[in-house]
Amino acid sequence: MTAVRTAVVIGGGIAGPVTAMALRRAGIEATVYEAYDGTADGVGGMLGIAPNGINALGVVGAGDAVRAAGWPVGTMVMQSWTGRRLARFGTEGGPPIMHVVWRSDLYRALYDEAVRQGVRFEHGRRLTGARDTGDGVTAIFADGSTARGDILVGADGIRSTVRPIIDPAAPAPHYTGLLGFGGWADDVGLPSTGATMYFVYGKRALFSYAATEDGRAGWFANLPRREPMTAAEARAVGGEEWLRVLRETFEGDRSPALEILRRADPATLVITGAMEDLPTVPVWSRGRMVLTGDAAHATSPSSGQGASQAVESAVQLGRCLRDLPMEKAFAAYERLRRGRVERIIASGARTDRDKAAGPVARVVRDLTMPLFMKLFAKPEKMAWQFDYRIDWDAPVTAEVPLAAATGR
Repeated sequence: MTAVRTAVVIGGGIAGPVTAMALRRAGIEATVYEAYDGTADGVGGMLGIAPNGINALGVVGAGDAVRAAGWPVGTMVMQSWTGRRLARFGTEGGPPIMHVVWRSDLYRALYDEAVRQGVRFEHGRRLTGARDTGDGVTAIFADGSTARGDILVGADGIRSTVRPIIDPAAPAPHYTGLLGFGGWADDVGLPSTGATMYFVYGKRALFSYAATEDGRAGWFANLPRREPMTAAEARAVGGEEWLRVLRETFEGDRSPALEILRRADPATLVITGAMEDLPTVPVWSRGRMVLTGDAAHATSPSSGQGASQAVESAVQLGRCLRDLPMEKAFAAYERLRRGRVERIIASGARTDRDKAAGPVARVVRDLTMPLFMKLFAKPEKMAWQFDYRIDWDAPVTAEVPLAAATGR
């Protein structure tokens, strides 16, 4: 049984609320400290929650809330810019292969559920430092206030403040070569795509969309660019200009991209800036401080697993702290998670390379992708990723087998 009774959770995005719920279920009182003064309603674009993520959310009682916030996708169709089908995932009428949700809706569902479960949030508390005294850890905030707990959990995203506190030599995020955009368009004139989402590998960029029965289309695009741009730099360009660039990029592709982009509203364009990942973070914990979510293992959005992996890690951290003394719990948690998340990060990086393919690589990709998908994109080949389930009631021991860590 752990001696940890209280936790300071830094970051109120996706990982923070789930971490707090998992810790509370493990008998640890957790308070979430968020840098921004208000909630994140209306912030962020479209993302997917994979079945393994929904399963993990169910462990902390948030699965139904997230399902209600999004819509199920039963099939994904990959096409080339010529309209040729390259691959298809899922089966018509089969179980969802992911739930698509706007990040702001996911945030609100998790925030509300965490509050309902008794988690306390404190806003306007931007972390500037932390002091580990051996018998506890004190978070120091920019406004001069402090908070003390038995442990401190860095759930503060890919640009984590906690990560360099734990390890001053910690790596910075890696730019994938892509910028991210997304939004909704009205009156696009497309038939409903039902439970199918389309991914079009264009001549210059990737475009994904799904159309609803009321004539709307949700979409996102990944635009190759040699030099990265922060979200602030990209937003400063303006929605009107970016839509012009995107329409020019997809001109000539045999897809609905142009019509959807013509109907898109510049004022509501979601501009996320550089798409990034963290191929490996060597140090996940030190003393009474530990990382989770994107602070420890950020994967490119192309993996479709970023939020799901954050949720899995939050739940596993809770299990480990429930059953083991702190130092052994942190070690077991890392062993449970590192192999799996780094394998998924590598998979997302391969997808990014396909999206940013040049003229020659694009032809090779379009020729080889159907065969590759036929050989490797079978349900049994992907089971290690999507069928992953966490048995909350199973006890955690200090020696976690490697097979459990990798998911193989």
